[in-house]
Amino acid sequence: GVTDYFSGSLPIGMAVPTLQLLSGAHMPVLGLGVYMSLGADCVAAIKAALKTGYRHIDSAAFYKNEREVGQAIRESGLPRSEIFVTTKLWIDGHGAQVATQHFKHSLENLGLDYVDLYLIHSPGGGKVLETYDAIVSLQRQGLIRDVGVSNFGVEHLEGLREAGRPTPAVNQIELHPFLQQRDIVEYCRAHGIIVQAYSPLGKGEWLDDPALLEIAKRNNKTVAQLLIRWSLQRGYVVLPKSSKAARIAENFAVLDWSIPTTDMFELDGLDAGRHCTWDPTSGPWRP
Repeated sequence: GVTDYFSGSLPIGMAVPTLQLLSGAHMPVLGLGVYMSLGADCVAAIKAALKTGYRHIDSAAFYKNEREVGQAIRESGLPRSEIFVTTKLWIDGHGAQVATQHFKHSLENLGLDYVDLYLIHSPGGGKVLETYDAIVSLQRQGLIRDVGVSNFGVEHLEGLREAGRPTPAVNQIELHPFLQQRDIVEYCRAHGIIVQAYSPLGKGEWLDDPALLEIAKRNNKTVAQLLIRWSLQRGYVVLPKSSKAARIAENFAVLDWSIPTTDMFELDGLDAGRHCTWDPTSGPWRP
């Protein structure tokens, strides 16, 4: 399974491992999140990440930085095909026609011919089925490689399945040892949906947590590295966010070592249902 793949350590300098999506495309298991990253800072952060070895950038219409993402990719000199780009449809873009317009606006902002992954940012925008259908139709036109969702709880995922819609390739949710959302993760595993972890560092809230500091020290790593590695060993695709080049490099140094089983058990035991951000997963199903 996915988890076994990460239980051993990988050679230093090796490219980030990938998981195969429903389309057959490959998604790197470590990506750069760019929420709250704006303007020239955003461009510089992405270029630093690409130089470090990241090949996966996670943006969204709501982040207001799709233009910067596109600019950084063009200025990096790397072939477009080597970079995995995700963006997301915000809740004001639900409904067949509006979703199509919003997607085309995102694509234009990015300056790309296609996106690798397009997600419904939250089920809270309603009209989920017609919105999803519109996105699947854009996928058939070759503008989107894989279609997925974000912040979907079991009820929302089950709503899509019961309505006979194609399985989303991905569900991107908040995940870290203090919020493990096991019901959603188990549902995704059972249905072949890849789980992506956002806010893996709890927006920095957990970086001075005594339990985490202790485990990180035992492993001779930073708390940020420990949290990112935990997500990888759980089999998640993890999306740490930083705009500082040194931090971006630190967050990348998680592929050539692993957390021992005893420490994994301790981290797994920290689940307290603690969100560090919004929680659309528990909202009503509004098809």
